[in-house]
Amino acid sequence: MLNNIKQIYLKEIKSYFDGPMAYIFLVIFSLVTGYFFSNTFFIFGQSDMRALFQIVPLVYLFFIPAITMGIISKEKNVGTMEVICTLPIKDYEFVIGKYLAILSLLKIALFLTGIMFINLIFVGTNIDYGAVFTGYLGLFLAGSVYAAMGIFASSLTDNQVVGFIIAIFLVLIFFLLDKLLIFMPNIIAGTMQYLSIDYHLSNISKGVIDSRNIIYFLSMISLFLILTIESLGSRKWN
Repeated sequence: MLNNIKQIYLKEIKSYFDGPMAYIFLVIFSLVTGYFFSNTFFIFGQSDMRALFQIVPLVYLFFIPAITMGIISKEKNVGTMEVICTLPIKDYEFVIGKYLAILSLLKIALFLTGIMFINLIFVGTNIDYGAVFTGYLGLFLAGSVYAAMGIFASSLTDNQVVGFIIAIFLVLIFFLLDKLLIFMPNIIAGTMQYLSIDYHLSNISKGVIDSRNIIYFLSMISLFLILTIESLGSRKWN
């Protein structure tokens, strides 16, 4: 099992960095987050990581659908999915290997933002290291949920553009849920707030790690990975 997952993971990582797309996405991610961080640092005089933790979730809305849109749909489009189905690889091994590759790219993107953290250290800013740690943890968990949504969206189609659109639709829904509470009846407002990714991310970013937030993120990741596995399984019977 682990060998199959490893082989799929390595194949996907290689495909990312053999071409220019991974580099383009990472450069754009770094430039966008760096631009907004620099604005708050030099123009508004805000010398902490809050600006970064606020802008990254917004960048995620397009960055993660972009890096996941072809993760499975391209296999279907070029016909390699049929070949993979004949190999002794289970659906969950295939999905986990692909998912781990996406998480690796996500980690690299977040690691690149460490330059901003180093800048704050060099200018002598009083840094709350605990809040920085929980902020990055929250960003990684939120990105992991979006990545699970993205791989699920990619499994629904053989068209990368359609996969991109579906992924954006999914991540936008869960991002905006707590922003739309004023339009919802009180009877469902609490449930909608709990389902919002940004609600749990903001809780963790405050420096407090609550098991309820961790359970939420892990549950959402598991849900969309299971849906992806089921989506691949259903195709075999069509």
